[in-house]
Amino acid sequence: MANIKPFKAVRPTRDKVSLVASRSYQSYTQAEREARLDHNPFSFLHIINPGYKYDKEISGIARYQLVKNRYLEFKEDGVFVQDNSPLFYIYKVVDRNNQIFNGIVAAASIKDYQNNIIKKHEFTIESREIVFKDYLKTVGFNAEPVLITYPDNDTVTKIINKKQKERAEFEFTTTYRDTHYLWLINEKNNIKAIIEAFKNIPTLYIADGHHRSSSSELLCLDLKENNKEHKGTESYNYFMSYLIPESELKIYEFNRLVKDLNKLTKEEFLIQLDAVYKIENRGSIPFKPSKKHHFSMYLDGEFYSLYLRKSSYEFKSSLDKLDAQLLYNTILNPILGIIDLRKNNRIEYISGKKEMVNIKSKVDSGEFRLGFGMIPANIDELKNIADDGLKMPPKSTFIEPKLRSGVTIYEF
Repeated sequence: MANIKPFKAVRPTRDKVSLVASRSYQSYTQAEREARLDHNPFSFLHIINPGYKYDKEISGIARYQLVKNRYLEFKEDGVFVQDNSPLFYIYKVVDRNNQIFNGIVAAASIKDYQNNIIKKHEFTIESREIVFKDYLKTVGFNAEPVLITYPDNDTVTKIINKKQKERAEFEFTTTYRDTHYLWLINEKNNIKAIIEAFKNIPTLYIADGHHRSSSSELLCLDLKENNKEHKGTESYNYFMSYLIPESELKIYEFNRLVKDLNKLTKEEFLIQLDAVYKIENRGSIPFKPSKKHHFSMYLDGEFYSLYLRKSSYEFKSSLDKLDAQLLYNTILNPILGIIDLRKNNRIEYISGKKEMVNIKSKVDSGEFRLGFGMIPANIDELKNIADDGLKMPPKSTFIEPKLRSGVTIYEF
C-alpha cells in the first residue's frame, strides 16, 4: 500500500505567485533568463541563480548557500508564507492546446521508494544524484515535485472535482499560455479519505523526476545517520510529489539525432540497415511513423520508412519491445557504434512535441548526419518495464505535465 501524507507547504502569496513561478532553470535560454532576472525581482530564478547579482559563476556548496540565503530573503520579505497545518494541494494545468491535467501535491514516502512500492523505469546517473543530494542538504527545501502516476481512483477524483467548484487559491496564466490553478485541501475528512485511498493502491510509478527521488533517498540516509533521535516521521523521510491519474498523463517520444555514420558510406549504412528493416524512400516531405516498431529516418535530404523485419529480431523482455530500446539494439549500437547512450556525444535528443521538420533542419544544417523519429511509449510499457525491474534507455519519454517551480515548496 502507498503511504502519502499532507505537509505544510511554503507558497508565494496570491498576488505574487504569477511573478514567482518559473520553469526549470535549464529550459530557459540565456537571453530569456537574463530578461527575467533583469525585469522581475520576484522570479524564483533569483533564488536558484543567486550568482547573477555577483556577475560571476559560483558553483558547489558556495552556490547552494547563496540559494538558501536568497530563499530566506524571500521568506523574510513576505513573498513566501508557510501554511499553518499540513495540507494536500490540488494542482491543475490547462495547456495552450486545452489539455487538462489534475493531480495532488503531497509528500511521498522514501520507505515506499526503497521497498519498490514506488517503482522506477529509468536509469539515473550517480554523480547527478550526489550533486543534487548535497544541494538539497544545504538549501533545506525542494521546489519541484516528482511526477508520480497512479491508477484512476474514484474517491480521489470525486474529491478533486468537488473542490474545483470552489474558488482556486491560485490562478495564473504564463507567457506560454498555460493556466495553472491551486486549491487547498484542508478538510480533515478529505485528507483522511485521500490517505486511505492511496493505502489501497499497491503500486505507484515515477513518471518524471528519477534523479530528484533518488537524491531524496540519499538525503534521507545521510540525515538519518546523523540524527541520533531519528524516528522515521521527520520531513526528510518524504519527498514532494505530484500524483496524477494514469488517464491524464501525457507521454511524448524523444527523437534521435546522430552526428555521423560511424565511418560508413551512405550505401554501406543502408545495406546493413536493410538486413533488419524493410526500407522505403518517402522523399523530402517530413513524416512520422504510425505504428510500434516502425521508424522514420532522415538522411541526405530524404525521409525513409523503416519497417522491422520480425524474423530478424527476438522480443525477449518488456524492454526489448520498447521502441527506444529496439532502435538501440538494431541500429544505434551495432551499426552506428553508439554503446553508452548516457555518455556518447555523437547522439542528441529532441522532444517529440516538436515536428519532424525540426529534425530535417538540424540535419540539413550539417550539425547532424541523420535523424530518427518514433511514436511515443505508452503507460502500460512504462509500468511493465518497471514491474520487471528493468530500466529504459535515457530519453525514452518526455512526459507532461511540467509544473512551475516555486508554487509549492517542501522544507526538510
